[in-house]
Amino acid sequence: MPRPPGHGPGYETRRQEIIDLAAEVFARQGYAATGIAELCEVVGLAKGALYYYIGSKENLLVEIQNRVLRPLLTAGRRIAALEEDPVLRLRLLSETLLGIILNNLDHVWVYEHDYRHLRGTNRSRLLRQRREFEKIVQDLLVAAMDTGVFRRFDPRLAMLQFLNLHNHTYQWAKADGPWDASFLSREYCATLVSGFCSPGYDVGDLEQRVRQFRERYAGATLDAPTLSS
Repeated sequence: MPRPPGHGPGYETRRQEIIDLAAEVFARQGYAATGIAELCEVVGLAKGALYYYIGSKENLLVEIQNRVLRPLLTAGRRIAALEEDPVLRLRLLSETLLGIILNNLDHVWVYEHDYRHLRGTNRSRLLRQRREFEKIVQDLLVAAMDTGVFRRFDPRLAMLQFLNLHNHTYQWAKADGPWDASFLSREYCATLVSGFCSPGYDVGDLEQRVRQFRERYAGATLDAPTLSS
């Protein structure tokens, strides 16, 4: 993307640094409790210079939300479109979601806690994007039910169970902790699939199919960093 007129070559790099620092502050003490003066002190800029990079405090919150939602939706759409069985796609989506969470813990904290401070079109856009991701998850769960792999029950409840197990990881996870996205996804999905599946489904076979998928996609990209790791 070309940089806006009047912005120097270091503009976007500095802007991203400001977004990261703001996410750290908001995660620690909350968006509402953080004033512009404090942000200026943290990033080392005067008020006018800060607004030059972020436009407004609310726009800064939008950018933090985008750090989570943009890659998540991009990967989610690609995974949903794969010609693979729905349980495998859910497993891939699980690992991608956890990878984004573990790589952006501060941003995810703000994403989960402070989105209610968005107003107007910013809030509407965020809620629409959240609903889109929820629909991706729910559609895959319904597809698994339609094939008979998962037992039939309320798809929305199934979707909420899937997301609740994943989304609260940010509350205790550490970026340098002992469990990476791949390990957590294996464990989470073993639990979920065991509970969701119809009698006779081989839960252990799922990880073998994940490995086979990765071998087929070796060197390819689905805009989901964890898929080819």
